[in-house]
Amino acid sequence: MTESHSEHSHNHPASNGNGTAPEAGFVKPRKRILLSEHVAAFQQSPTHATILDHITAMNEAVVGVKLTDEVEIPPGVHALLEVLDRVDDIAKDTPPANNEKSRFGNPAFRTFMDRVVAEAPALHEKIPGLPKEAIVEVSGYFLECWGNKQRIDYGSGMELNFLCWLICLEKLSVVTPSDYRALVIRVFWRYVSIMRRLQSTYWLEPAGSHGVWGLDDYHFLPFLWGAGQLRDHKYLKPKSIHDAELVEEMEKDYMYLACIRFINSIKTASLRWHSPMLDDISSVKTWAKVNEGMIKMYRAEVLAKLPIIQHFLFGSLLQCPDSIPPPDEHELEHDGHDAHWGHAHSLQEAGKVDRDKFGWGDCCGIPVPSAFGQAQAEKEGGGKLKGFPVTGAIRRVPFD
Repeated sequence: MTESHSEHSHNHPASNGNGTAPEAGFVKPRKRILLSEHVAAFQQSPTHATILDHITAMNEAVVGVKLTDEVEIPPGVHALLEVLDRVDDIAKDTPPANNEKSRFGNPAFRTFMDRVVAEAPALHEKIPGLPKEAIVEVSGYFLECWGNKQRIDYGSGMELNFLCWLICLEKLSVVTPSDYRALVIRVFWRYVSIMRRLQSTYWLEPAGSHGVWGLDDYHFLPFLWGAGQLRDHKYLKPKSIHDAELVEEMEKDYMYLACIRFINSIKTASLRWHSPMLDDISSVKTWAKVNEGMIKMYRAEVLAKLPIIQHFLFGSLLQCPDSIPPPDEHELEHDGHDAHWGHAHSLQEAGKVDRDKFGWGDCCGIPVPSAFGQAQAEKEGGGKLKGFPVTGAIRRVPFD
């Protein structure tokens, strides 16, 4: 299928979203959220509003749109697709290490990440209209969207970094709101396809320990925007996810169904057993209700949860609320070098949190095996999948 192209102006000055250049200049984005009080401040901030505004606007842009529909690809969007193509090539050229005895992350992922880090500046220099001085900030989100190098894991916080990368590029006029449809069904979906390669090649562990009680071991936005695609569909209903033949036929057109197909391909039990929340959502009568509920859930389960949002990066384009104090020298020293630094459970030494009282939290206490590693272990051992930490009752979804 041939995509249409158009000229796209990139002569606008770097802006912070209000048409003015960031006053402090571009900076390397850093983590700032450490405590629940910081999360509360973040929820009231312009940055939080910007993220939600983009999620809902991009959602509206794909209502009734198929992944296979033709879409205009302006130069800025085309450049982003070329960047993603290069990342995919790096993954193809970085085979997994011999790690047969482990169901956890493959150490070759660290080699992949080193290569992406090395090429990131040059890749961003090729993006038309992106000021060279902004690369240090914009690439910060790009480098954090593929997973954590130390822990070899991936979750919805890393997915959020990809969205923030797109938001920053829009603030710098590399892309515009008129590109949202292409950004979702071409750029974001290309990103998801690369993440599937990384997850299956390097057995990335799911970040956090929600196990089967989440939407997906890794992703959230494909379900949210995928429900948006289906919102006004006349025939497909939420319960259609249980029709295997229909899912297989329609997965090429709809993100939500593609994600269901992917989950079913690597997990052998019924959807009710391995993905009870998705099974629960399938009982909702309309996609409109599912879509609305997904946005509510994202706000509550991603943007309002300390174990996830403590990893959020702030810079001059996505600014930190003034009420959150700047990092001290000790925090700056550890930032980027300690995979656990800045987590609430790691602050005992700083006298800020009692770890014995707080525990390890939801972010990285007990490693969760990759579903791919689990599937391989089951294939070799002939047993049932084990190792998913299932605790507590299923939370009711906020769709009614």
